[in-house]
Amino acid sequence: MIKQKIIILALMFSLFIGGMAIPVAAKAADVQIYGFVQVDGIYDVNSVDPDWESTLRPSKIPVNCPVGGTQDPGCGKDGHTLFSVRQTRFGVTGDFPTDAGELHTKFEFDMFGVGVDAGQTTIRLRHAYGEIGPFLAGQTNSLFMDGDVFPNTIDYWGPGGMIFFRNIQFRYTPVRTDERRFAVALESPGSAIDTGNVTNPDGWEAWNPYPDLTAQYHVNQPWGHAQVAGIFRWLGYQNPTNAGITKSSGHVLGGGVNLSGSLKTVGRDQVLAQFAYGQGIANYFNDCCTDVAPNSALNDGRAVPLIGWLLYYDHYWNEKWSSSVGYSAQNQDNTGGQASDAFKDGAYASGNLLFYPAKNIMTGAEVLWGQRENKNGNKGDDTRVQFSAKYNF
Repeated sequence: MIKQKIIILALMFSLFIGGMAIPVAAKAADVQIYGFVQVDGIYDVNSVDPDWESTLRPSKIPVNCPVGGTQDPGCGKDGHTLFSVRQTRFGVTGDFPTDAGELHTKFEFDMFGVGVDAGQTTIRLRHAYGEIGPFLAGQTNSLFMDGDVFPNTIDYWGPGGMIFFRNIQFRYTPVRTDERRFAVALESPGSAIDTGNVTNPDGWEAWNPYPDLTAQYHVNQPWGHAQVAGIFRWLGYQNPTNAGITKSSGHVLGGGVNLSGSLKTVGRDQVLAQFAYGQGIANYFNDCCTDVAPNSALNDGRAVPLIGWLLYYDHYWNEKWSSSVGYSAQNQDNTGGQASDAFKDGAYASGNLLFYPAKNIMTGAEVLWGQRENKNGNKGDDTRVQFSAKYNF
């Protein structure tokens, strides 16, 4: 009964996405249910923000922990054990023949709460989109990212210096073959505004009158793949009260480029790499900082420059064992108007040994290290060990 209800809900979702293009009598519809249950056991040698303890994000490592003063979240005694099922995932795909071609839909969520649900085990939407021919609408991976360079880690968030963002978008893919793909999209705008040393208690607010423009060119070859992606952004800010600063509103242009790819070596082994640079692109990073911040005079905004990269190696010892080891970092060129405790640099390193005892089952251990450095040079770091068991269905 439960399975039947899930299938009915999946069909209803796919019909909603597809609208009137789906014939009522379509009998060749293909609906697939997939996902996995994952249990993580984590021991932190140091500490992180309690709302983010189920993963290692360098930006959530406490740095300011004065006795009797204002402290970063996560300050306190070192050494902490945590069990989590937040990586558990559930998804449904549906493929339907229509008069305009085959309609593909996808709906997927996990249990990793973010935003107002940070720290909770609750439903978090990952994908919700429909695609027919070259047209896609909904939420899925941004064109500015390359999901194929995500390493074979068991930590949820993964390398902080990676471009990784699922965004709501309208996408057009005029070229799509087995060897190459080119696509452009209008994506939902969003930006992190750092009010810095501005004394106004209200501070600047994000103001996004136009969507982000992204483009991607992806090539698959026997040796691996290569991708170049770009983004152009119109980043606005406003302060309705105009107290404490000269300018009540304004905008700056942001944009960047992301170069990424993989190189096959021996057997299933591969090298994964990415280098991204831009200004005002922090919103698309896996873990980072701010898009717009005040200048030194505190009277105007500036798109903050940012570099991020990763280098990983996925190795398969045999059919039962694998490992992934690598390093990632991001560096923000802070503005003169940002406070001394603003995020500046992040570093992330990990290595694991994973075991596949049977089909659809994985277990293993991973050692992770992360570090945060602020504008004033103060640093904080954390080392953790994670044990995980994963059951696919």
